[in-house]
This record gives sequence, C-alpha cells and structure tokens, in this order.
Amino acid sequence: MLSAVLDSFALLAFLYQEKGYKEVGALLERALETSQPLLISSVNWAEIRYVTERKSGTAAWEKHRLKILGLPIEIVPVDREAAEIAGEIKSSRRMSLADCFVAALAKQKKGEIYTGDPEFKALQPEWKIHWL
Repeated sequence: MLSAVLDSFALLAFLYQEKGYKEVGALLERALETSQPLLISSVNWAEIRYVTERKSGTAAWEKHRLKILGLPIEIVPVDREAAEIAGEIKSSRRMSLADCFVAALAKQKKGEIYTGDPEFKALQPEWKIHWL
C-alpha cells in the first residue's frame, strides 16, 4: 500500500464533515487496522490550525487538535530535502507553498495525495492523487 499523504483539505473535510469526510474516515480506519499512519507535513499542520482558529475559534482548535493527535496520523517535520523539493515545485507550478509541501512529502515517501483541492491538478500525471 502506498503511503497516504493528507492535504489540509482532507483533514479539514473530516473535522467539519464536509465533502469527502467519509472517505477520510475510512482511510483512518484502514490506517488503524494496518498500523500504517497517514502522513501530513508540519506545514499543513500549521495550515489546519490557522484555518480552524479563523473559522471556529481557539477553543475549537484545541478540541480538534486533541482529536487529531489521537488519530493514526504522523505529523512529519519539514527537512532541507522537503524544502528544496517544495521550492522546485513552487518555481514551476501555480500552487500555494503549503500545497507544494504536501507534494514534496508525497514525493519523499512515494505516497498518494488525498485532497479535493483543484490546485493539485498541476501535479498530474507525475504525482498519484486520490480525489475526494
């Protein structure tokens, strides 16, 4: 099984029960069964925090934070290699920098990106993307 790399879109959909949340829930269940955690870049962790706080406030973030930390999700720190890959992607594609870090992590871990964000169309066909 390929590593599953979550974009913030996927995790926010799960938290707020938006389009694609059931697929993310099923993915989390598989991660528990296989003991293979889902991956998210620390950059996207920051993105989830600020989006949640802006949308629902600090108390909601604290609630969601605890929920996420109890899930089979590994928050992967950004290293120099990931930063260089993300910079290369950003220089050649019209994507947010945070999305470039998702792509960098997927490239490093040979993973599949889970998202519903149309910006990721810029990565096709080079990256494997699971659309929510």
